[in-house]
Amino acid sequence: MGRPLIAGNWKMHGTTESALKLATQLSHYRSQENAVEMIVFPPLVHLAVVSVALNESTVRLGAQNVSQYSDGAYTGEVSADMLLDQGCKYVLVGHSERRAAMGESNQLVAEKFKVAQDAGLMPILCVGESLEQRQQDKTLEVVAKQIDAVIELAGLSQVVQAVIAYEPVWAIGTGETATPQQAQQVHRAIRAQLGDAGRSTTLLYGGSVNTSNAAELFSQPDIDGGLVGGASLEAEKFLNIAQLVEA
Repeated sequence: MGRPLIAGNWKMHGTTESALKLATQLSHYRSQENAVEMIVFPPLVHLAVVSVALNESTVRLGAQNVSQYSDGAYTGEVSADMLLDQGCKYVLVGHSERRAAMGESNQLVAEKFKVAQDAGLMPILCVGESLEQRQQDKTLEVVAKQIDAVIELAGLSQVVQAVIAYEPVWAIGTGETATPQQAQQVHRAIRAQLGDAGRSTTLLYGGSVNTSNAAELFSQPDIDGGLVGGASLEAEKFLNIAQLVEA
């Protein structure tokens, strides 16, 4: 088992005012020793204000995306060093929405993973299958290939030090959720793929996690926490989910 962790992906939601309000509400959370670690991922334009709000808090700051380039003439991109400068400790790489909508390949995700990790950020590697792939019984094959691409570029020893989030594409923002048994099957396969070195790797489940289904999902032996979308936009709901990780 990895360390308990709950991550809130705010996606493309909010204003400066709402981001500051939400971050301030969450800033009162105090992670005790062996308690769940909490991370929030605001939109890039809100990183600075959220960073200030969380300054005295144990809540960590993360970014939703990072460039595969360290610097240069890449208009609209944001480098790992820029994210560190804003106070980020974590970054999402390979989120299904970026794979699908932005055409990010396994190779590109691997490059982003390595750049982020080399700079000192902790990547949360997102993997998962589409509904069609699940219906074709290709879930484990697809997830394994997504992870293998990162292992090939960054090395197994580096991948096991990161965080991996399994998020079935068909459950992202749809209200549909993998059953605890389906989620555990994939998490067990991921931990087996990582071998002995992956016993302490933190594995998260993401996909319409909410206060109704979180407890049963987090009770599975290979699920260490969650990557939460919509429910992370409300402080009370997100804090309640965090408590379920600790339970």
